[in-house]
Parts: sequence; C-alpha cells; structure tokens
Amino acid sequence: MTATLAMEMTLGSVITKHPELAALGFGGMTIGTVSLAFALRAYQRRARRLSRSLLILVLSALVIAVAAAAVASRLMVLTGAELAAVVEVTAVSAGFAVLLVMIVSRSIGGDVRHLERTVRRIESGDRALRVGSRRADELGHVGSAINDLVGRLKALEDERVALEIERQNLLTNIGHDLRSPLAALQAATEALVDGVARDPQRYLRSMLRDIEALGELIEDVALLSELDANRLDLERIPINLVEIADAAIEALEPVATAAGVHLVMLDPGPVHVIASPVALARIIRNLIDNGIRHAPAGTDVTVHISSEGAATVRVSDAGPGFPSDFRVSAFDRFTRADASRSRNTGTVGGLGLAIARGLVEAHGGEIWIEDSSRTSVAFRVPLPV
Repeated sequence: MTATLAMEMTLGSVITKHPELAALGFGGMTIGTVSLAFALRAYQRRARRLSRSLLILVLSALVIAVAAAAVASRLMVLTGAELAAVVEVTAVSAGFAVLLVMIVSRSIGGDVRHLERTVRRIESGDRALRVGSRRADELGHVGSAINDLVGRLKALEDERVALEIERQNLLTNIGHDLRSPLAALQAATEALVDGVARDPQRYLRSMLRDIEALGELIEDVALLSELDANRLDLERIPINLVEIADAAIEALEPVATAAGVHLVMLDPGPVHVIASPVALARIIRNLIDNGIRHAPAGTDVTVHISSEGAATVRVSDAGPGFPSDFRVSAFDRFTRADASRSRNTGTVGGLGLAIARGLVEAHGGEIWIEDSSRTSVAFRVPLPV
C-alpha cells in the first residue's frame, strides 16, 4: 500500500508537501547550472576546436539533465531500482546524443577550418580565392561576407596600383614639362648676365613665355586636383553658349592664324544653359586649341553648337582623326595622340582634354570623341528644365 502510494505521488504533490526539500534541491540545481554555463563560456573562448566545444556542451547538458532527473526522482520517492532505470535510459540517450553531435560537429568543424585556411591565404595576398561554402546559416553568411570583402580588397588594390602608376606618370610628365621652360629660362638668364645676348628684348619676351607656360602648368595641375577632390566651386548662371564659344574663338584667333588655320563657328542662334561661364569657356578653348594643333595648315577648325535634347558642342578639324587605341585614354592626363608633338599653345601637353572632361562632368554632362575620320571632340551639358 505504501509503495503504491509512493509511486502515485507526483512531483507537484511532493513539492507541495515538502517545499523546503524541493527548494533546496532545485536551488542547488540552478546554481550548479549557472556556474557550469559560465565555466563553459570561459572554456569556449580558449578552445581551439569548435567540434570539441559542441561535444562538451552536449555532455554538460546531459549531466545537468541526469542530475535533474535524479533530484526529481528522489523527491518523488522512487526506489533504487527505479532510479537506476532512469539513469540507464538517460545514459543510453546520452550515447546517441554524443554520436549525433560528433557527426554534425565534424561537418561544422571542417567548414570552420576551411574558413580559417581561406582567410589565411587571403591574408598572404591571394585575392583570387573565394570561400566555397554552401551553408545557409551564420557560417554561410560569414563566407559570403569574406567573399565580398575580398572583392572589395581586390578592387581597392587595383585602384591603388592604378593611382600609383598615374602618380608616377604625373610626376614624370610634370618634370618633363617643367624641364624645358626652366632650361630655356636658365639659358636666357645666363646669356643676359654674361652680356652675350645680342637682342635682350627678344630674350626677355622668350623668358616671359616660359614663365607663362610654368604658370599654366601649375594652374592646370591645381585645377585637376580640385576636380579630383570635388572641391571646385562653380558659380552657375544663365548664359548663352554661343556667346561663350564666340569669345573663345576670338581669343584663339591669333594662335590659329599663326598656324595657318581658320576658325569657323556654325551659329544656330542662342543656346541657353545654366553653367559656369568660366568653366565652359575653358572647355571650349581647350577643344579649339586641340583642333588647332592637329589641323593641317590651310584648313578649318569648326565649332558646331546645337540644342537637340541637350546643349552640344562639337569641335572638329581636318586632321587624320584620333588613333583607335588613343580613344580609350584620350581624356587621361598627359596623353597625346602624337607623343612626339611638342606643346606650342594652350594648356600644358596632355592636360587639355583631361581638364575638359573634369569640367564637363562637374556640370553633369559627358564628353566623347566623335567616331569619324576627322579629328572631332564633342561634349554636352543639360539644358535648363
């Protein structure tokens, strides 16, 4: 009768009848569980293998479960045989749980080691490597993030290499363009100092031109620097693009005449835009100057302005046209279709089209080389809305 009543006792009834004993048992279990949890957290930070951490975590959970079952069994006044049966069932369950964790953790550990090897190789400089994990969990997300990071690193390294090459070219070309006027200035100055200059005024005029060339080089490099840093402050006002082009033609007429070239503008009537008159004048002068330097003597450099959809300016000449391999780099700095051509007028060699592109893009427009047998460059800027 007593055994039957003991077996029929539930855990709830035991707790009700023996609250002090139940509080003591489950209070101890709670303290033990929390302590073990903090100990496992500390271990996981130092553990070298994820699979081992998972296995210890599962075993610890099973130990807690067995202990909880034992405490509950004692509170329910189970016999020794019944308690042994509970422990045996729990032990068998623990064995299967351990087997399951070992199989699953092997896959997880392999993926983690693969991530580690990949990161190590990326760290050593292999930017072509990608993580091949197909997992959809957090490890898969980490792999995708690593792939994105490597892609960005590759792009940044390519950009850094390109910038380094551009910097070297910039220094080389600036040094080249500085060397000629400085050498001429030195020679003219020495001739004047030594008193061997037969025509001092001619020497002084030559020195003035060289000083102007140096000033233009400094201004062009400073302008490109401001364009690169987006620090160029353009004052935009309503202007007539035809008037800007006409003023540019008038300013360059003496240069064209000296080269035996005639400047022509096809006037479509007023074409109004909201832009910086200084910037647009600089663009058009650069393009006209480029045309003068490429046009054969006795031919025309034509400026054509239209307003079909956008304000478009085309500057063309009767030259042989740009080489096909030059079109890709035409608007890069210090590039010339004819590398042996010396700079006679306009901006310092190789900066005119680069400056034109920067100023056009600052207005939200685009610039391109016309696909024709003539040397022709065009740009467009938006019309007022």
